[in-house]
Amino acid sequence: MASQSQGIQQLLAAEKRAAEKVNEARKRKARRLKQAKEEAQADIDAFKREREQKFKEIENQILGSRTDIEEKIRQQTAQRIQELGGSYNKNKDKLISRTLEIVMNIHPEVHMNYKPE
Repeated sequence: MASQSQGIQQLLAAEKRAAEKVNEARKRKARRLKQAKEEAQADIDAFKREREQKFKEIENQILGSRTDIEEKIRQQTAQRIQELGGSYNKNKDKLISRTLEIVMNIHPEVHMNYKPE
């Protein structure tokens, strides 16, 4: 009987060592997966930064810098203001005379619905 209990003890010890090895292997696998995820994320971030840099370079080549765009908008706005001012000065006398003509030339008439009693 002693040999049977000793055999059982050896089996239990072997099972415990096997379970520890399996747990350790799972932990190593989890660490490797975590490390792989971190490395992949670092690669993704580096690629993203590189692509954003290239995009900004191309954008600056095609559109110019932001200050150039702002200066163009300012120039266009100033030009449009000058055009509107010129149009106002050109047409203000016509507008005033037309308005006065309409206001001053009143033709009083009896309304068609009016019936004298």
